[in-house]
Amino acid sequence: MRKRFMEVRSEKPLGDDWLDVSKVAQVELTSEDPRHPIESALLSGAHSGWRAGQAGPQTIRLLFDKPQELRRIRLDFEETEIARTQEFVLRWSTEVGKPQREIVRQQWNFSPPGTVRETEDYNVHLSDVSILELEIVPEKSGGEARASLLSLRLAA
Repeated sequence: MRKRFMEVRSEKPLGDDWLDVSKVAQVELTSEDPRHPIESALLSGAHSGWRAGQAGPQTIRLLFDKPQELRRIRLDFEETEIARTQEFVLRWSTEVGKPQREIVRQQWNFSPPGTVRETEDYNVHLSDVSILELEIVPEKSGGEARASLLSLRLAA
């Protein structure tokens, strides 16, 4: 019998390959609560997350300094106060002015105190990403709900 031992591959722990967005992109957004700025959702080690400064649909757009290759996108949302149905759309483009391509469109029902957190982890194969845009509709039926994002992490 001929045998050969295979190399055991282990997954990197979460966080080892996350991009430092503060060094590779500029952020555009529609609003923010000064107590919960966008940095709180984009930087590792931050835990309070981002919260919109006003009710209604919100957009967070990352404009990369140079095109990026993205292999993984992780989004964490949290709502501990009100029941609501949220929808988000994640899009990307190779350059400003070019059509954006939709990565995912997702709805989620928050029902505190039971269902308060949504985590989405996508394995993607995107090349030459110049723009990554997240649009959040915090309450599909309208109303005064404010969008929030606990964290957004990207890996090359």
